[in-house]
This record gives sequence, C-alpha cells and structure tokens, in this order.
Amino acid sequence: MPKIDDSIPFEPAGFAVIIVSDTRDASTDKSGDLLANRIGEAGHRLVTRTIVKDDRSAIRAAVEAAVANSEVDAVITSGGTGFTGRDVTPEAIEPLFDKRMDGFSAVFHRLSYDVIGTSTVQSRCTAGLIGTTFVFVLPGSPGACRDAWDKILKDQFDIRFRPCNFVEIMPRLSER
Repeated sequence: MPKIDDSIPFEPAGFAVIIVSDTRDASTDKSGDLLANRIGEAGHRLVTRTIVKDDRSAIRAAVEAAVANSEVDAVITSGGTGFTGRDVTPEAIEPLFDKRMDGFSAVFHRLSYDVIGTSTVQSRCTAGLIGTTFVFVLPGSPGACRDAWDKILKDQFDIRFRPCNFVEIMPRLSER
C-alpha cells in the first residue's frame, strides 16, 4: 500500500503557478490561491505565480520563462483546458513537451469522475516534461486544482512517498 516513509527527510521542490484567464486578477484568483497555499502547506517553495491571458503566445512564454528558472522543479497551470474557442492551454504547452505523462490525465479523470461524473470529459488536462521540469496543465476550477494537488501531486512531490515519487527521479531526468 502507498505510504509515507518518515525515516526519509523531506526535500522541498520549487513550483511555478500560472493561471490562464481573461477574467481573473490577483483579487479573484481562487485557484491560484489554493495552489499557492497547498504548495506552502506541504513544505515546498512557490517560486513564481502569474496570471496570463488565454493566448497561445502568452501562455507559452510564461511556461518557457518558468522552465528556464533553475529554482523551478514543476510548473502548474490552471485554466484554458476546456473546449471553447479561448481554451488553448494544451495547444500552447503540449508542443513543448519532451515527454508526455499520459498517466496523469488518466488518474486525474478517474478521480474527477468521482466528484463531477461524466463532466470530467470536458477537461483536456495534460502533463509532461519540458527538459527536467515537470509541467501540469489543470482545469481552471478550484475543485479541479484541489483534487489534482491533494490526490496526485502532493504525494508525488514528497520524496518520502512510497513506492515511488517524482522527487527521487528528479536528479536523473537529464540522463542521456
């Protein structure tokens, strides 16, 4: 069974949070607040947090800037994963992936189904690696961000989580 091995010392990771929205600002960004709080409560570092418009170039530039920051181990975007004309986050980010993480989307949808039923099919959440940086593309709702963090990312970014986790493989991501 999955568990935390308390004999291993915790290692904090650095996160960038990018909110994709044409309507939110710092005072109305509930998803960004939730992610920032959860990251800090887990003992990690919030390196950067920004809001960008639903625009492919702006989204891509924000992700590329975060990935270029050596303090950032993981980027979490929230918003722009639906099917409307302005929802372009996957199109902006997926071409940057060196490796896709198909399992993230599968697990997210499985967990989301328990909460919102078949409405989960309206999300095009995705994840992958850009260089040595993990990138997670989440829906814009606080509930989706909560579920992704609490039920997937929190454990995977805890080196004490067994049987395996992202932190223990981070030093090996640049192997050739």
